[in-house]
Amino acid sequence: MVEDSIRHLDAGAGAEKAATRPPHLWARIVERFEFAECEAGSRADQWARWYGERDEYMQRVLGRARPWLYDIAGQLETRQLPGELALLPIVESAYDSFAYSRGQAAGPWQFVSATARDRGLIINDYYDGRRDPWASTRAALDYLEYLENRFGDWNLALAAYNGGQGRVGRAIEKNRKNGLSTDWNQLPLPRETLAYVPKLHGLGCLFSRPEQYGFRVPVWDNRPRVERVELEHPVDIVAFSAATGISIADLVAANPGLSGHMTSPEGPHHLVVPFLKADRARAALKALDPVDMQQWQQISVSPGDTLSHLAARHGTTVDKLRAANNLNNDFLRAGQTLRLATVASAPQNPEYAQRYAELETLHQRLLPTERYQHQVQPGESLWQIARNYSVTVDDLKRWNGISGAMIRPGDRIVINMTHPAAIKTRRYTVKNGDSLWVIARRHNVSVKELMRWNGLANGAVLQPGQTLTIRGGRSSA
Repeated sequence: MVEDSIRHLDAGAGAEKAATRPPHLWARIVERFEFAECEAGSRADQWARWYGERDEYMQRVLGRARPWLYDIAGQLETRQLPGELALLPIVESAYDSFAYSRGQAAGPWQFVSATARDRGLIINDYYDGRRDPWASTRAALDYLEYLENRFGDWNLALAAYNGGQGRVGRAIEKNRKNGLSTDWNQLPLPRETLAYVPKLHGLGCLFSRPEQYGFRVPVWDNRPRVERVELEHPVDIVAFSAATGISIADLVAANPGLSGHMTSPEGPHHLVVPFLKADRARAALKALDPVDMQQWQQISVSPGDTLSHLAARHGTTVDKLRAANNLNNDFLRAGQTLRLATVASAPQNPEYAQRYAELETLHQRLLPTERYQHQVQPGESLWQIARNYSVTVDDLKRWNGISGAMIRPGDRIVINMTHPAAIKTRRYTVKNGDSLWVIARRHNVSVKELMRWNGLANGAVLQPGQTLTIRGGRSSA
């Protein structure tokens, strides 16, 4: 459903008027290529042939890229960066905003949380900036620029993006001391990193020499498919969907960073919508009453209070208190005033309940407790992969839309991992801003289990103060 929505985000968008640019969007990117090397028989050449032989895969990947490519092209031009960088999310995630790796990297540019926060991305219960293509693109290009400035070479920058700048720096120093070459492919780096750079070169070869590899570069007009709409206050996207007529699936596709039905109180303060619906969205935002969505409560710190005590007392988390009050540490003083975000009760009407249920279903499928991408290795079968991850072959087929048993080396297989339930049963009180997915992630259980344990039907809307039963799992709050 979300894949279909991604393809439809640009339906009917107007043509770009600028006549000085290349005739289509990919040409605009390819003309910025700088470093791809395509020597016959090289690993880059082999990867170009590998990608060129997988037309269905590439069409699926490029379909995910299409809504975001116009913005990425603009960023590359503004920063005067190589066009090959627009292909990097193909290597990293197959342009899947919901991709997770076993190393806990997330989003199209595959940031781990520590690097993401270092680059200014917000990660909290409401939102994960790693999954937001608009925000993560800027963070990734900032990081890549920094790495290229540090190492003075794009191949070394790419190796550092994959393997870590410290590791690349140490490898350069080791080779230098031993009188060896400091070229990227001569460094003592992990096999994965040494294979990573040629993949991007191979994609550059594929797009710059498509006839050589039997590939057709898509012809896309130079025009935006989506547009950012600024918010003055947090918004309930279910109510926003009903007010604008923009489907829940379209909003999830355009805003993959959201983890629930509310936008984050601490930002970013925007939503992405289909280009032709931006004016309608802005008009609807003016009509939505912020009092019905987000309220701020003032709380006073008493002697002996700690953030954990206040969080427990007011039904929130320490992280939310820190974020809402820009706290860099846990120090509090008596008499200090803190603000606390609270969410009013959700509207109780059939249309809201139906859209809320659709949102929960999509988040359940796209944002499970653990969602990995496994790259198929030579000789692997679905049965072997299923056994390695303690899931079934039917699970793998359902998660990946596979009808037969044929998989190929290099294919990416989505793995949804959940932790087996233990005997322990406990009660949990729903807090402001909670969703089934947030609660499931916090306690390392699945949304389906939460619904089954508590007799919740599809469309059930959680209310602050509601008590849920949780069996097994473990709290990560």
